[in-house]
Amino acid sequence: MAEVAVLGLGAMGSRMAANLLKAGHRLTVWNRSKGAADQLIAAGAHLAGSPREAVAEADFVIAMVRDDIASRKIWLDEDTGALAGLKTDAVAIESSTLTPVWIRELAKAASARGVAFLEAPVAGGRPQAEAAQLIYLVGGEKELLARTEPLLKAMGTAVHHAGPVGAGAMVKLSVNSLLAIQAGAMAELIGLLQRLGANVDRAVEIIGATPASSPAAKTMAASMLAGTFEPLFPVELVDKDLGYAITMAGAGSSKHMPVATAAREVFRHGIDRGMGDDNITGIVRLYTEPR
Repeated sequence: MAEVAVLGLGAMGSRMAANLLKAGHRLTVWNRSKGAADQLIAAGAHLAGSPREAVAEADFVIAMVRDDIASRKIWLDEDTGALAGLKTDAVAIESSTLTPVWIRELAKAASARGVAFLEAPVAGGRPQAEAAQLIYLVGGEKELLARTEPLLKAMGTAVHHAGPVGAGAMVKLSVNSLLAIQAGAMAELIGLLQRLGANVDRAVEIIGATPASSPAAKTMAASMLAGTFEPLFPVELVDKDLGYAITMAGAGSSKHMPVATAAREVFRHGIDRGMGDDNITGIVRLYTEPR
């Protein structure tokens, strides 16, 4: 079994770390708030005081943080950054949902230090992370992926090689954009059906049985109708990811990504209405609740 460090113990990172322990790996963890590590420590993990300290003996380092800014700090901070503390034969793995531009910059920084780097963002949310059923969207060298895949399989059921570094981020942002667009459309339609006086539950059931629907749309529709908005994928993070996807399109992004741009406006409106901590499905409240 390997020595593994996990940096970031949020909703996803903590569950990924727990599965690494279950698989028998030796684990060191770091998180900004130490309390997030309590259950992992009880299960056998060691807690480090900084990212650099966490990676000192690691064969593999996995980061799972909120955004580009947090990723830059944990890897490259002058005093505590992990990259400067890695062993020369270690593998740095970035699993956060980030921009391709930053991923490529981080890969260059790793290369300059002689450190092997792989991006491995995931498709799947908290339930999939809990059940070790994540889908990995990997960017980097195939040979390095072959070395790393057994570790990833301790946390997921599928590992897809998307291409060179940056390709994983491109695919991940595309996946999240598609999910957000479906959520916005379903929320809008539920609101419309409600205003028209339709039997909304029955109408949505029929829609879900047609080729126009998708498994994700059906799952989100059920959540919307049930009014269960536990933040598996919070609205504020949907907005962040749509923003990254639109930025990825570059100059004239509103022209190249008009649907994603429109979807982001919907989610930003939801944030303005106090829905930022709701699950992605909470956006239905924009269309079903009195203003």
